[in-house]
Amino acid sequence: MSLPKIPELPEDYDINSAICQILISIAMEEIGLSHIINAEGEKLQYVLGTLPGVNVTTPTVEEILEINESVKDMLQQVAFNQMFLSAKMSAALKTYLQNKKNGGDEV
Repeated sequence: MSLPKIPELPEDYDINSAICQILISIAMEEIGLSHIINAEGEKLQYVLGTLPGVNVTTPTVEEILEINESVKDMLQQVAFNQMFLSAKMSAALKTYLQNKKNGGDEV
């Protein structure tokens, strides 16, 4: 996975550009979260022996419960992060709409 590339800021950087950068940062975080969700799914597939190309011994009930708890905890953290990103996006869009309504570059 590559690191995100943030573009250079132009000389005439304004509030609309800042809001756009905030929305881009949210999108980048969403991409990262999608990778985490995928990894958790593959973790479950590995433990259950359904991951293509991998041979695993049959797990015990305790091992399945342990991995299930681990996946549940991670997905709960992803959900908390999603709520934070949603609030961040709402605030950015609200600011954009207020700025557009006022017809200027002021917050």
